[in-house]
Amino acid sequence: MISVGRVHEVVGGVYRVQLDDGGSVDSSLRGRLKARPWKGGRVVIGDRVRVALEGDDATVEEVLPRTTAFLRRGAHGRTAKVMAANLERVVVVMSARDPDLSLGYLDRILAVCAANALPCTLVINKQDLPGAPAASEPVRDLYRGIGYEVVLASAESGLGLERLRSVAVRGICALIGPSGAGKSSLLNRLDPSLGLRIGDLSRKTGTGRHTTVTSRLLRLSDGTLVADTPGFGDVGLWGVPARRLDRCFPEIETLADECRFRGCSHVHEPDCAVHESVRSGEVARSRYTHYQALLEEAD
Repeated sequence: MISVGRVHEVVGGVYRVQLDDGGSVDSSLRGRLKARPWKGGRVVIGDRVRVALEGDDATVEEVLPRTTAFLRRGAHGRTAKVMAANLERVVVVMSARDPDLSLGYLDRILAVCAANALPCTLVINKQDLPGAPAASEPVRDLYRGIGYEVVLASAESGLGLERLRSVAVRGICALIGPSGAGKSSLLNRLDPSLGLRIGDLSRKTGTGRHTTVTSRLLRLSDGTLVADTPGFGDVGLWGVPARRLDRCFPEIETLADECRFRGCSHVHEPDCAVHESVRSGEVARSRYTHYQALLEEAD
């Protein structure tokens, strides 16, 4: 018998599939699928699959076409890595304090979202910590000015949780961000029955420990599907040529038509509208610096 479902977890070659009829099975991967070259992974959470059921055995026979994928550059920049498929939104979770928010890391994730045509919401967590609101305000104002939705939140006090819930119900979303930002803590507050493990910061580095070790697609008590992903430090673009990188920075893309030269790289050309906007403060210098860094890495 063939059934259709969605992959909710992948651990050690076992694919946990939630079937459309309400059942759940742990499946293996058909041999021909293992041999097939896939960009970024054969099967990932969120994939829609056809599963063959024979007694107690279940086998993934086919992966249905993906509508979207969160695709980033893998280790050493040689391969692509898909974290999740068929997402409708990404929630980027950063902490205001412990660990401090990194604008460079944030801009890289936002660029990856743009490259994959995934709308995203920025959540700045840990607003209950001393100094967090003051540190968050300029970041909030900067990214709201660009056009991003920004939510100030605290898993400890409950600040912003209803807004976060309203974002999650817009469609299948993934919480993505560095270790220690509080992704699992926020999910536990949205649905205490999840009971996700929470870790402390490393005393040595001041950064988060990896308490989520594998990506999982979780179903909240209200039926909302949310992907909880491990924190990662290596954030690079995949498949975005240098000439198209400005499309991953909305405020730079908007200015591109005002440049003197078509296809302007916004780095060394004269009469560049982006240069002028950086000098005037219309474009944040931090954003432009991170654009330049990604440009150097682009294909």
